[in-house]
Amino acid sequence: MPPLASVSAVCCYGVPPPSLVPGQPESAMPADIATVSPLAPEAVPDLPPIRGVRIAGVASGLKKKAGARDLMVAALDAGTAVAGVTTRSKCPSAPVEWCRRVLPGGRARAMVCNAGNANAFTGRAGEATVEATAAAAARLIGGTPDEVLLCSTGVIGEPLAADAIAGRLGPAVEALSAEGWADAAAAIATTDTFPKLATRTCTIGGRAVTLNGIAKGSGMIAPDMATMLAFLFTDAAIPAPVLDRLLKRAADRSFNAITVDGDTSTSDTVLLAATGQAGNPPPEGAGDRALAGFKRALEDLCLDLAKQIVRDGEGAQKLIEITVTGAASARAARRIGLSIANSPLVKTAVAGEDANWGRIVMAVGKAGEKAERDRLTIAIGGVEIARRGDRVVGYDEAPVAAHMKGREISIAVDLGLGRGRATVWTCDLTHGYISINADYRS
Repeated sequence: MPPLASVSAVCCYGVPPPSLVPGQPESAMPADIATVSPLAPEAVPDLPPIRGVRIAGVASGLKKKAGARDLMVAALDAGTAVAGVTTRSKCPSAPVEWCRRVLPGGRARAMVCNAGNANAFTGRAGEATVEATAAAAARLIGGTPDEVLLCSTGVIGEPLAADAIAGRLGPAVEALSAEGWADAAAAIATTDTFPKLATRTCTIGGRAVTLNGIAKGSGMIAPDMATMLAFLFTDAAIPAPVLDRLLKRAADRSFNAITVDGDTSTSDTVLLAATGQAGNPPPEGAGDRALAGFKRALEDLCLDLAKQIVRDGEGAQKLIEITVTGAASARAARRIGLSIANSPLVKTAVAGEDANWGRIVMAVGKAGEKAERDRLTIAIGGVEIARRGDRVVGYDEAPVAAHMKGREISIAVDLGLGRGRATVWTCDLTHGYISINADYRS
């Protein structure tokens, strides 16, 4: 029996404004932002190379702003295993449909993502674009078109010429390197105000393993089997069927536990590639004890990226963590948590720094899950406000009001019914969300 895997985390977050990042060119930052989110974490991640991965992000002219990075390409060595999860939207983009067709093959040689155009609701023209892009990437990098995974993000319903991306791949492939992570993270951004990167390390069977991830997301964020775009890479040797199970579990506990506005995108995709070059003994299955540390590292990596997305919610000023306990089941706890997280009344109360706990009661009651008024307990910032269907005797709102003025808000709800629990994350709803989305195409 190989030794149990161990894990160590490297704290990796987004970045402050370009002027605050020494040596970071503005062209490496998202191009369409005016102000970096006040919730953006301060530390700048330095992602290490992943054996078997080369990556780049270049300006190809797909975005309106000249010089803005808008095309990401990752080249993967032969033998790389891959898994992915995609949106459950009934109106998926052409790249999502392409990924659904090729993911069962379990192998990948390249990933391509463009920003500026979602290639969604584009009919047969969209299909022609993905086919041409996959063929061009396979020709330039190696492998076959069904080993190329594609993603697009941007405006929905705008046609792309068949060669719009394929014809721009050459410079991106020439720029491929083991250190291109920051450029790649910038190239997949749309309304993001900071690039989102993270890295973790662990061991499997005594062999050191590295995991890197980049993501994009700011609006049109709601949990539904992946809630934005994320590209995850590891040098671990893990067969595709095992990788698939691990990714679905990690996504459910991270990307599917966040919401910004309750809207699920047509393009949501999370991809995980494992090059196998760490040299660890391949696990026998997802339950292999040697994978314990890798599971923790993968879930921690995904949660890091997911929370960065919430921190970058369009117009967000406050990060909200909602913990639900005592529910009839974990599923019920998740639904109740999301009912609170998606409530415009709760989110605007937080934006206005108003400790209006009655709105939380409302959101619990409308969730459609079992709840009993006289068993319900509600706390904000660790201070109990209501217990057993009534306000706590002697409740003092002052410490709660002080908590509401902070950047990170905690809400706890106990149903008093069972052992089901869940934690979800969201952000407040401000006028900035309206401004960003009203002006998105102009």
